[in-house]
Amino acid sequence: MNTNPARGMRDFLPADIRKRNYVINIIKEVYEKYGFEPLETPSVENLETLTGKYGEEGSQLMFKILKRGEKLQEELAEGKIKSENELTDLALRYDLTVPLARVVANYRNELPKFFKRYQIQPVWRADRPARGRYREFYQCDVDAIGSSSMIVEAELISAISEILERLGFDDFVIRLNHRKVLYDILKKYEVPSDKYSDALVVIDKLDKISKDNAYKEFINRGIEKNSADQLLKLYEDSLNVWNTGVEMNHVLMGSILPINLETLGKLNKLLNYAQNPKLMIFPFLARGLSYYTGAIFEVVLTKGDFSGSIAGGGRYDGLIGMFGKEQIPAVGFSIGLERIIYVMEERGMFPEDLTANSADVMITVWNEETAGESLKLASELRAEGLRVLIYPEADKLGKQFKYADSLNIPFVCVLGETELAENKVALKNLKSGEQEKIERNKLSKNNFFAN
Repeated sequence: MNTNPARGMRDFLPADIRKRNYVINIIKEVYEKYGFEPLETPSVENLETLTGKYGEEGSQLMFKILKRGEKLQEELAEGKIKSENELTDLALRYDLTVPLARVVANYRNELPKFFKRYQIQPVWRADRPARGRYREFYQCDVDAIGSSSMIVEAELISAISEILERLGFDDFVIRLNHRKVLYDILKKYEVPSDKYSDALVVIDKLDKISKDNAYKEFINRGIEKNSADQLLKLYEDSLNVWNTGVEMNHVLMGSILPINLETLGKLNKLLNYAQNPKLMIFPFLARGLSYYTGAIFEVVLTKGDFSGSIAGGGRYDGLIGMFGKEQIPAVGFSIGLERIIYVMEERGMFPEDLTANSADVMITVWNEETAGESLKLASELRAEGLRVLIYPEADKLGKQFKYADSLNIPFVCVLGETELAENKVALKNLKSGEQEKIERNKLSKNNFFAN
């Protein structure tokens, strides 16, 4: 039997979990520092909750769940099921934003007017697995509900920047754009409004596919040749400006791009609020999800060979209203945990002692008769705040020392017949090889730190 996990899924061994917890703890600490509250939602949502919220790609990549049990069998036998949609009624969570919108609509009277939440949970997408890309992965979301002010965007950008800096990243840029910037560009180059969604799907891929493939996809989606040519030329010109290090807002101010002044004013207001040197306007940032309505942002790295974003988000003022009568403004940012960890591993950014050991000390078991005393000593040391591993059976001391050393545990407490008779403990430092006997009632956490 194949013992590998399903394609695009992974097992996490202890060393992996410690790295993940290290990153998650920093993310949670910063989110809470900014006043965001924790929230969790089910892994499974009703299919109708997720359908029609993500655009074309989301519909294709959603993990749908078959109807179950006797009802499915009966409907199959009676020939009632005639399409794929009739086979499914639930789906695995595709992201954390749509479930949040459902929660806000459902509990609006119980939540504060301005609701700030963070959520760190896995999501699932039937995507093609690739380097740093999986079918099951964690998102670390932070969202502000209830305000249209760009103060909340500035707060999110500040929180994300602080997290990345605390993790050790110094080579990231936060690309900023606005959905209306994209609409202005499409209007300028005579893309029909009913083709905006098709055009944005291609624009979102421009940094991932060749110019020729982008042109072909524009044409296949019904974008006129002249419009496609102009869009691709403008993208190349914008990219050249971006790569020279010139701030794109100066290019926009120079009217090189057909941008509405009101939209440009909003972007400049956000730049002034944020006062973040990492934040730069990039007019071809699209973000693929269709629920975005305003400012959008994406974090990319400027060094190394990792391509793609490590975080992204935007404003989605119309999403919550799809679940209820009230239109409630909202904006969010999401950090991709897997991509962060992947890059940190590649660059050796984790603290050296993070996965050093699973315990501070191991206690030996001399024989079956003395096992109870070994267990008692373990409890005493745990009460002192130490991480304690007890060898699970009586064995030769050499084997027990070797086992502790294989786990990189720095100390071993030997509790043999002699030590028991003297009411002492032999404490061995595996790094230095030194060993000393200590009165049992004087053994404390300080003995280990002192060594």
